Amino acid sequence: MRTITKYVVLDLVKNKIILVYTFFLLAMSLGIFSMDENATKGIMSLMNLVLIFIPLVSIIFSTIYVYNSSEFIELLVAQPLKRKTLWLSIYTGLSLSLSLAFMAGVGIPVLLYDGTSTGWILILSGLFQTIIFTGIALLASVNTRDKAKGIGVSILLWFFFTLIYDAIVLLLLFQFSDYPMESPMIVLSMLNPVDLSRILVLLKLDISALMGYTGAVFKDFFGSSTGVLLSALMLFLWAVMPLWLSLKKFQRKDL
Repeated sequence: MRTITKYVVLDLVKNKIILVYTFFLLAMSLGIFSMDENATKGIMSLMNLVLIFIPLVSIIFSTIYVYNSSEFIELLVAQPLKRKTLWLSIYTGLSLSLSLAFMAGVGIPVLLYDGTSTGWILILSGLFQTIIFTGIALLASVNTRDKAKGIGVSILLWFFFTLIYDAIVLLLLFQFSDYPMESPMIVLSMLNPVDLSRILVLLKLDISALMGYTGAVFKDFFGSSTGVLLSALMLFLWAVMPLWLSLKKFQRKDL
């Protein structure tokens, strides 16, 4: 497993897209913090970048990489190597490379300008988004043979979690505004990793007015400490479940 993971990481750290991705994040992070001396405003601006751009790059790049490596994967499957080891190695290499790019582009500037617990929460949220959407990308690619269709599914999943999901939640709120929605809103918050990361950061910033109805209910019901703990637990489950499902599918898939 180490050999394959090392090969994937070494291959990706020299990839031009990864290098451009890293320098783009670094330039954006330094630019945001340089425009305002208030580190809190910088964290707020970076949060939007982390919750929208990071998942997009992670899911599309990982999906394309899996399809482009199909011949390499088929070659390794023909060897006396467990499919579980192969798939986990590819996932580890992808998530590690993207996480290193994120840390270099966002993590270092955040620690330089705001090394407080708020900055660390933002970094952890970005890392979770990276590994979660890498797992979702592997799940999408292993379930679809056609490359164009697989990439389309990945983009649709990103679009759903970042935009469509919130629109559905707002629609439900309007439709059932006459009923108590506190408990359903808590459940709905757990079903979206992007919302969970947003809640983690905003709870730490303690900006209730910007949290929206979902985050406000989450905070009021659980309290800050419990809310952060539960959000982190759910993010961990989000990181594990897509990978586990993709692994089960890959072990049964006829290549």
